[in-house]
Amino acid sequence: MTLKELEQKIAQLPPEELAEFRKWFLHFDSDRWDEQIEKDAASGKLDSLAHEALREFRSGQTNPL
Repeated sequence: MTLKELEQKIAQLPPEELAEFRKWFLHFDSDRWDEQIEKDAASGKLDSLAHEALREFRSGQTNPL
């Protein structure tokens, strides 16, 4: 199935099924995002960003949330 075909199928879902699909997809997408962040963190890909953030925090270049 192509992406275009999938889009067409989703567009034809009744409102109740579309709501169920939306909930499923949000959970699915969130899980994939978490997996990618964990993978990037484990590989060291985020280390430079963490070091930069800590450097800015220690030098007072940040604002409280």
